[in-house]
Amino acid sequence: MREILSDLVAEEQQLDQFLQSLSTREWKWETPGIGWTIQDQVSYLAYVENFAAEVIAEGESRIKAEKIKDIDEWFSRGPAEGTGQRHQEVIEWWRHGRADVVDALSRMLATDRIPWIYGDMSAKSFATMRLMETWAHGLDIKVAILERITPLPEDELEEDEEDPLADTVRLRHIAWLGHKSLQFAFEEAGETFPKEGIRVELMGPKYAAWRFGPEDTDQVIRGMAGDWCRIVVQRQNASQTGLKAVGESAERALEIVRVD
Repeated sequence: MREILSDLVAEEQQLDQFLQSLSTREWKWETPGIGWTIQDQVSYLAYVENFAAEVIAEGESRIKAEKIKDIDEWFSRGPAEGTGQRHQEVIEWWRHGRADVVDALSRMLATDRIPWIYGDMSAKSFATMRLMETWAHGLDIKVAILERITPLPEDELEEDEEDPLADTVRLRHIAWLGHKSLQFAFEEAGETFPKEGIRVELMGPKYAAWRFGPEDTDQVIRGMAGDWCRIVVQRQNASQTGLKAVGESAERALEIVRVD
């Protein structure tokens, strides 16, 4: 758990620092996708982190008490609660919730089970899900400010300049989660997951090689880790990336994979 929690905290701190650089006016800017403002995005994260901490502490009873009948309506509760708050209050709300989650997870084994609205999962997967959501909603926020979703080439950066959208080695957790979710994605689409499985071969930051899935399958997805992660969180289509698929099931996987 130490590694995933360390990376979760780092991802949250990076987004926190980016938010600190924004003006009050920019907090009201609309982000891509569902039309939330930046404040709405952070309010959503704050609401879910606080709910997650309560679920870890109280278990299934807390989920039942939330009375979730429509998932889209539930998603909107955070932005609604954040309306009217100052942006610094929203940040503090988010900080409190995420700290409680990390503290609770630090006392658990990676294999311990945690109930959630989509079904129970291991503590490791739960932490990875929190990292994924932080990164995905952070993308929405950064796109609103930077007007792009992919990192700049290194030769376009000034010396010592850091790109807020630069891919990091923390993406390996999201890449792993994306591969793990493939069978579920096929089931949700009403299709049969291939018996031979699907392999995903990625190049991460600093030429890191990440491999997921059986070596003997003929269904393979290859490309950059950042591209794969952006499609699994549904911020880009595969056609907008350099990802390549070999085999019909691998091609279909690029169309239906999702983790949020």
